[in-house]
Amino acid sequence: MRQDPIDRLLRPLDRFIKGHSTAGMALFVSAAVAVVLANSPWREAYRAIWEHSFAIQVDDFYFGLNLHHLINDGLMAMFFFLVALELKREFIAGDMTDRKKAMLPVAASVGGMLAPALIYLAVNQFQAPATRGWGITLGTDTAFVLALLALLGKRVPPAIKALFITVSVIDDIVSVSVIALFYTSDLSLANLGIGAAFLAVLVLMNLLGVRNMTAYAVVGIGGVWMAFMLSGVHATVAGVLAAMAIPATTKVKERTYVKKIRELADEFERTEDSPHRTITVEQAHIIEKVKRCSLNAETPLQRLEHRLHPWVSFLVLPLFALANAGIELPHDMSALASPVTMGVFLGLVLGKPLGIFTTCWLFVKMGWGKLGAGVQWGHMLAISVISGLGFTMALFISELAFDAGWMRADAKLGILLASVTAGIAGTFLFFRARPGMHPAG
Repeated sequence: MRQDPIDRLLRPLDRFIKGHSTAGMALFVSAAVAVVLANSPWREAYRAIWEHSFAIQVDDFYFGLNLHHLINDGLMAMFFFLVALELKREFIAGDMTDRKKAMLPVAASVGGMLAPALIYLAVNQFQAPATRGWGITLGTDTAFVLALLALLGKRVPPAIKALFITVSVIDDIVSVSVIALFYTSDLSLANLGIGAAFLAVLVLMNLLGVRNMTAYAVVGIGGVWMAFMLSGVHATVAGVLAAMAIPATTKVKERTYVKKIRELADEFERTEDSPHRTITVEQAHIIEKVKRCSLNAETPLQRLEHRLHPWVSFLVLPLFALANAGIELPHDMSALASPVTMGVFLGLVLGKPLGIFTTCWLFVKMGWGKLGAGVQWGHMLAISVISGLGFTMALFISELAFDAGWMRADAKLGILLASVTAGIAGTFLFFRARPGMHPAG
């Protein structure tokens, strides 16, 4: 295959984008830049950037958002859409299809959400409005943790990564449900009904066999997302619901695809070569058939997941971190004594490992689950601690949980301190864990 200079230039970029650790690195750099700017002489300019407004107006209809809300309510809907695609794939063809395999991660996830939430509520003495922040401690930042695990290399058994990914999938399901049920403003039933109607159209398109992604985008964004935005239900929920309507089946089975591609390859081989640099009309027609056949052999769900991943990893999440991680560090220690700060910090740093590790230990000892190959209890402790790195989801829920700016600031301080502590402590524990050839019992 002939390679042009542009191919040689783009190959390192392609490897960078596809690397497991690079998405977390991009997120880390954006978060670090946000913290530096928020504590620099340019802090006012940094704050002002996110207040720029964008609006659509047609006659009396007006719809406007500032840049901060456009990122949190608009672009983050794309993030939750991708999360929902991954969830759907896990339930259809992943570990979640095997009930026995799913037992341990399900238990770990439940323990890893209950313990942090209870610690947060206890620190805040179950007093409103601080109690609204309990959802902040639920999730784990999958991109950050996977980046750290990738950097640790062979010190992390593959079974640990599989366990963590499954636990994070369940965490995401619960987090999205919590957003929909507990962090929704006043409802407009009329707009909610319109959103439900557009959602029904998406489901009907799926049942009719529509596989055109542009059609799904028009109905999903112009219909479901817009209606949910106007209804009072957080728009990210629209992203999750729209993803559930994306087809997850192929039109062409594997064997049929292989047979058809061989036939087309033989047909192409029988054609005469073009005397020019272009291909012949007949060859172009065959290539089009190959493209159509390949599209029909791929599920729209997996195609979308593959195409959206770089955009979410290297645009949506870094922009979100840049807009939301600008935490002004306290000039004195009084902010650290805030119940919201301490509740978030202790919930993530102590609650996560306590809930995950204890639940897994109990299930393994009772014979209800088993650890994967090469996994020792030292690895389990390390992954339980590092799961307290709840950056993206925690920041997102903190924006929804509190109306008071000082409470959001206290929550974000707790998130920042907890994420740094959990990341460093978890990495240290992986270095200390003994490599093992057999699962611990």
